[in-house]
Amino acid sequence: MEVKIGVQFAARELVLESAQSSQDVEKAVATALSTENGVLTLEDEKGRRIVVPANKLAYVEIAADAAQRRVGFTS
Repeated sequence: MEVKIGVQFAARELVLESAQSSQDVEKAVATALSTENGVLTLEDEKGRRIVVPANKLAYVEIAADAAQRRVGFTS
């Protein structure tokens, strides 16, 4: 699934493809935000870790799972 992270005072957003479920990503965000001096740590499909201080998060967009996306011109 695709996860987009907006960081305060950064011109570009962070985009990563994660093998984690949307519920796992949402839980990680909630945990980071609920902890004083929390840190959001996510891992992409290639095993790289993305670490962002929770107090610098502007938004986190969690896209639908890849299996649910449509491809093509049919409706």
